[in-house]
Amino acid sequence: MTVHFIGAGPGAADLITVRGRDLLARCPVCLYAGSIVPRDLLAYCPSGARIIDTAPMSLDEIEAEYLAADQAGLDVARLHSGDLSVWSAVAEQMRRLDRLGIDFTLTPGVPAFAAAAAALGRELTVPGLAQSLVLTRVSGRASPMPEGETLAAFGATGATLAIHLAIHALDRVVADLTPLYGADCPVAIVARASWPDQMVLRGTLGDIEAQLAAQPIERTAIIFVGTGLGHDEFRESALYDPHYQRRFRTRD
Repeated sequence: MTVHFIGAGPGAADLITVRGRDLLARCPVCLYAGSIVPRDLLAYCPSGARIIDTAPMSLDEIEAEYLAADQAGLDVARLHSGDLSVWSAVAEQMRRLDRLGIDFTLTPGVPAFAAAAAALGRELTVPGLAQSLVLTRVSGRASPMPEGETLAAFGATGATLAIHLAIHALDRVVADLTPLYGADCPVAIVARASWPDQMVLRGTLGDIEAQLAAQPIERTAIIFVGTGLGHDEFRESALYDPHYQRRFRTRD
């Protein structure tokens, strides 16, 4: 018996990986985070599968489901939104499975920030302007931020920021970053990227709060901040320059 942790992707059912879809199709038990994972993905589960929404459950209750499946010899598909590597609460589950001696695998998913960038129609790294992307968040009830991991500290680098789980704290984001980036710095908010009700707001640090007030967004959103978001005038990379020598191109 194995627990298969699967990154479900950002929302659209066809943005799950082929490996994730195939694992879902052969696991007789599926645990999924119903508050943020669309039910459309459950269509990939086999007929008669035991399907459990973990949204109202505690970690102890989830562990009990793993133990029951282990005793019955049934593989489990454990669906988490986005990708497993960030803000997935997978680490604590893996630790418990290790203690129980239950095998598990991890299958990555399409991360939310990538789907949000696609919704914006932007490459987040722009030659000569932006070559670093910081994935971060603000402190919340479930998990405080470590000392030193602040918006001001990351903003001081000038990198493009992809701020998760912070739409409720947009005023704090604006207050912390305006002195570093300037009021005219481009900002984009993407809510529910790839879902049917996807929403995109574009503005600046100076006006984005007013835009959000006019079109409220309560959750499942990413705030992008960075100068590279608003520039269409930039030099082309050397990668495809006819005079650029590289291993796979032979030039006289």
